[in-house]
Amino acid sequence: MAVDKGMSVLIVDDYKTMLRIIRNLLKQLGFDNVDEATDGSMALGKARSKQYGLIISDWNMEPMTGFELLKEVRADTHLKNTPFIMVTAESKTDNVIAAKKAGVNNYIVKPFNAATLKTKIAAVLGDF
Repeated sequence: MAVDKGMSVLIVDDYKTMLRIIRNLLKQLGFDNVDEATDGSMALGKARSKQYGLIISDWNMEPMTGFELLKEVRADTHLKNTPFIMVTAESKTDNVIAAKKAGVNNYIVKPFNAATLKTKIAAVLGDF
């Protein structure tokens, strides 16, 4: 099945530069319908008010981390099936295992490029 590049994508990071980088990478891949949130609680509010085809979230944020956001999304009956990709600067095995147990669909370690992002999205949503 082809990936709908018109779907809404929510990117979550407390670092504005990283939001801009991810938005630009998504644009290179053909995704133009991108919303932003600067922490997990803002993202959760947006996710509950609009349907997203994909959430890409940083792990380390305050006051609600990306990991806490992932757990909230998976616990919400309306959001639990939303594809979720976690982004982090740390590649600790414990974090990867915890995220997998919490239901993350894929994991990206910073820094990354458009090719890496495409591979990770394709693994979750299918080839495009």
